Amino acid sequence: MSELKVIHEDNHLLVVDKPAGIATMGSESGATLHSIACGYLRKKYNKPGKVYLGVVSRLDSMTSGVIVFARTSKAAARLNQQFANTSTHSASKTYLALVTGEITRNTSATWTDYVYKDDAAHRMRISQVDKPSCKKACLSWVSLYTNSKWSLVAVRLRTGRKHQIRLQFSDRSHPILGDRKYEATSPFGQGIALHSWRLSIEHPTKKEVMMFDSEPPLSWKRYLKELPQGGVPEHGWEGLLPDSKESKQ
Repeated sequence: MSELKVIHEDNHLLVVDKPAGIATMGSESGATLHSIACGYLRKKYNKPGKVYLGVVSRLDSMTSGVIVFARTSKAAARLNQQFANTSTHSASKTYLALVTGEITRNTSATWTDYVYKDDAAHRMRISQVDKPSCKKACLSWVSLYTNSKWSLVAVRLRTGRKHQIRLQFSDRSHPILGDRKYEATSPFGQGIALHSWRLSIEHPTKKEVMMFDSEPPLSWKRYLKELPQGGVPEHGWEGLLPDSKESKQ
């Protein structure tokens, strides 16, 4: 990653476009998105030493798209509440995913599962029953396009569990393209076909609702060309997303 792609920047926020193949933070080897963003701020504002940049949400290393960092501790505290759904305005994250198999266009659902971490296999799994080691995972989706081989879905997270979208679609025989950890059979560019497309937050000090978008990377191009309009539909599908009422299918 040679250059940080900044979507929005002010005194409290730094919103960037994350490429696939780099960890948000915590990598034991190599740079992370967090360290690169800190370096960007240090250089731009000529700051010696450490730069504060709060991590309020994460994307898997294999996932691309929009992500927000907090530039002040006050912003971090308020954004953490939004992502934890404990504030008056909750953060809303919409992902695009290319998944294996056919899912009829304009169909939608909300899925709820109990998930747990399989440390030995370095992955998450779904349990058929609730137990102390499990956490509830809930998401809603709508199919935007389909053919006999793959489907494009928009996904809205209701909870933020590790590998949640990857696991819940794979468990229903629709693994994300390129996601070999969760049963996909072929590679996909530098990562997997999961993209953080749209993020809505309330500004931590101005209290204004802000929306940030990220275009899917070049590895998506040949798939999106097959869509009737040659790209992701911007409007009209939102009303097809289920509300937060939970169901398991």
